[in-house]
Amino acid sequence: MIANNGKMTLTLSRKNYLKLLDTIQIIPKIIETQAEYEKYLTVTEQLIAKKNDRTPEETALFRLLVKLIQDYEEQVYALEDWSNLTPHEILQHLLESSGTKQTDLVGIISPSKGLISSIVNGKRAISKEQAKKLGAYFKVSPSLFL
Repeated sequence: MIANNGKMTLTLSRKNYLKLLDTIQIIPKIIETQAEYEKYLTVTEQLIAKKNDRTPEETALFRLLVKLIQDYEEQVYALEDWSNLTPHEILQHLLESSGTKQTDLVGIISPSKGLISSIVNGKRAISKEQAKKLGAYFKVSPSLFL
């Protein structure tokens, strides 16, 4: 590593970096498909597991993949795209994409399965208190549910 204006810069071996890319069978580029996204996530998780045992080349690739994944997620999961969805549609999407079942919300937003079903299906509005609990549960802004 080389200090550069107070920042640490990785010193990479071109040969080792290209060998790494060949080994993991990816060419880092802007993610355009769900399959690419999932492949990059898998590689990133493998690099996370190496913790402090990563080579400088693995660290550089890890940092690049994290940036590419973030960019893809911001594009695909942008909140602006959700602006035309109703609160219950957003809740349905979050349930589906996270693999959460309605019954998992029992005790989170209400002890009543019937009330949860009514909320998820748009028959009952989501209260401010329920929105706060859903926001905390899904790690999103409660305003999505209001």
